[in-house]
Amino acid sequence: MPHSYGVRARTRHMFAKNFRQHGPIHLSQYLMSVKVGDYVDIFADPSVHKGMPHKGYHGRTGIVFNVTKSAVGVRVNKLVNGRIIEKRIHVRIEHVRKSKCQKEILTRIKENEAAKAEAAKTGVKVNLKRTPKLPKEGYFLKAAGNDGVLTTIQPLPFSDLV
Repeated sequence: MPHSYGVRARTRHMFAKNFRQHGPIHLSQYLMSVKVGDYVDIFADPSVHKGMPHKGYHGRTGIVFNVTKSAVGVRVNKLVNGRIIEKRIHVRIEHVRKSKCQKEILTRIKENEAAKAEAAKTGVKVNLKRTPKLPKEGYFLKAAGNDGVLTTIQPLPFSDLV
């Protein structure tokens, strides 16, 4: 067969529903509130062909720049010939999910603000910077025997049995 360069070429698994996930789309997907500036994940729903994004945008995260009655405009970064271009695409609401990419950042902001308020009350300086995971503390391993005497193990000398 000749090589296919169609719009949906090589999307056998990408545009396929998962096991036991077939059927109509939930109403909550249509009623999802999206505002300008929200982070969304573009995730094409294969059961809805209208307003489906190109396969190159599937799985990308972008920022909403426009909201219409049945679609959203999303700004997405795309790698083109070694440079990253910001593309603006309109995708129907069925093919968009709210992104959780900012969840950790927002929770950290709330915790930092609470810590700042507490530090202002008590007058204690607080460090709000993130620190990498430090190495584990060193410790001494207890000896196997209760007598506390260390035993050294020596390898047996090689002997040719032939």
